[in-house]
Amino acid sequence: MIKDAKALGINISRAAEAGIAKAIAAEKTRRWQEENKEAIESSNEYVRKSGLPLAKYRPF
Repeated sequence: MIKDAKALGINISRAAEAGIAKAIAAEKTRRWQEENKEAIESSNEYVRKSGLPLAKYRPF
């Protein structure tokens, strides 16, 4: 795989950094969603029961 990357002129260090950054962002998102799961579910339940707040002001 590394030979292929070098043959294609891919900067391995930069590609690795990009992959790590993507993994970090995904994990931070997952953790935030887990930490805020209760609030998200509560908000979704409110919208299911009552509709969107201020929906009557939406132009579409």
